[in-house]
Amino acid sequence: MHYQILHTTTYTYDPAVVLNPHVVRLRSRADGNQTLHSFSREISPEPAGISQVLDLEGNAVTRMWFVEPTDHLTIKVASLVETHCTNPFNYILEPWATQLPIDYPSSVLTQIMPYLNPQGTSNIDPTIYELAQEICHEVSGKTAVFLTQLNQRIYNNCKQEIRETGAPFPPGITWKQKAGSCRDLAVVFIEACRAVGLAARFVSGYQEGDPDNEDQHLHAWAEVYLPGAGWRGYDPIQGLVVADRHISLVASAVPKNAAPVTGSIRGNAQSSMHYDLKIMLLER
Repeated sequence: MHYQILHTTTYTYDPAVVLNPHVVRLRSRADGNQTLHSFSREISPEPAGISQVLDLEGNAVTRMWFVEPTDHLTIKVASLVETHCTNPFNYILEPWATQLPIDYPSSVLTQIMPYLNPQGTSNIDPTIYELAQEICHEVSGKTAVFLTQLNQRIYNNCKQEIRETGAPFPPGITWKQKAGSCRDLAVVFIEACRAVGLAARFVSGYQEGDPDNEDQHLHAWAEVYLPGAGWRGYDPIQGLVVADRHISLVASAVPKNAAPVTGSIRGNAQSSMHYDLKIMLLER
């Protein structure tokens, strides 16, 4: 699939403020599942400096800083992306990874620990732990079947909500309410995976959606590390395994590190945010 993505985000401030350094995560990933053919970026007001950074988790991010007061910040990006994953089940798990709990070799465990236990604590929400153990028992601990059933359980039981801003809600709250945004349900999926010893991370990006609907939004889903298969995406708000209709921007063990834009201001002001997003399918 070939997609053209036009994404403009505007923050307004009244009165004017000084912008502290901001981090922008709107450059599509370039890996085996997708190719970034072109990317352009326009910032207003013009930053005093811009730095391209590869963060600790391999994401290409932009850091920018400002000097003069401003009443707005506009970030406009245009991307041409080709996605390649037509069959998300095209893999063979390592023999020791087909059954839960997985007995990771020490060399693998060291690398994936941030995605098993990112906060330095093994505490899993009891509600999500119970959900994960229930499904694991139902599928006799089969890794691939567990992920499919978890994805469907969240999809079938939770109502989709649109919430433009804010961090994901705690997963236990989302599951009890049986409703949430895409990022809320992604966090439920991630927590349940970690409850059975599967490394998982949060992904932000775009999804093709309904081409006849002009109302398009940023999207979020989960990726699970499967030995022998690498990182594989699951989208619980749609009940889908991620393939070539998702375009990923960044992935992180911690959702806040995958936010499209982060930063702060100096000064007291009323602020608002508006965005315009167009995801256009150019070629199948």
